[in-house]
Amino acid sequence: MVVKAQSKGRSVIGLNVGVDNVRRYFPRTLVTIELQLDHLQIECGLAPDFWRNAGKIRDRRLCAWLESKYFSKQPLRQTPIFLDLIPLGENLFRLQALPAHSNSRHRPAPATAA
Repeated sequence: MVVKAQSKGRSVIGLNVGVDNVRRYFPRTLVTIELQLDHLQIECGLAPDFWRNAGKIRDRRLCAWLESKYFSKQPLRQTPIFLDLIPLGENLFRLQALPAHSNSRHRPAPATAA
C-alpha cells in the first residue's frame, strides 16, 4: 500500500496511511503495530483516532528514521514522500521506498474526510 510521510516545516510528524488503507489492512482490535525499517524493527501504538478518519502513525523513532533516510538532504521538502507499507502479518509491516518503476508513487494516500 502507498503511504505518505508527513512533514511540517523541517520536522517529520508521522506517516499518513489513508482511510481506505486503514479499513482494508488494520483490524480495529490492533493496539500496536510492528514496523520493519531497514534493519530496525519498532513497535508503534495506534491512537484511537487512527480508525476515525485519521490513519496517522506517530512515533518518535519512526519520525527520526524518516528524517534521516528521506529528509536529511533537503531540510524544507516541497514534494511529498510516498513509501510502500507492505503487510507481512496481522500487525507486522515493512516500510520501504517505492520501486523506481512504480507508477503508484504519484498517488497519495486517500485524503481524510473533514
